[in-house]
Amino acid sequence: MDKIENNINNYNHGISIIERKSILITGVKKVDNFDSEEFLMDTVMGYLVIKGKDLELLKLDTMQQTVSIKGTVNSLSYIEDGKVKDNETSLLGRLFK
Repeated sequence: MDKIENNINNYNHGISIIERKSILITGVKKVDNFDSEEFLMDTVMGYLVIKGKDLELLKLDTMQQTVSIKGTVNSLSYIEDGKVKDNETSLLGRLFK
């Protein structure tokens, strides 16, 4: 029974934004890259990019598959699997400028 319940939880994905200052995301498989302006994470519904200002990772719970971020949220977008490599390159390129 635990396996069935665990599989159901793996498909739950939600995003809660409070006053554009904090965000809670469920259904996160992993956080690939992040900095103070952009987060790239793999969710059960695809890759998610969060852009903003002064973004900071508050909590990463791998067991519950949740991520909490604070800062000013400007945009959220999902990207296709084929575009992930280009986006990762731009993130790394910006880190090493």
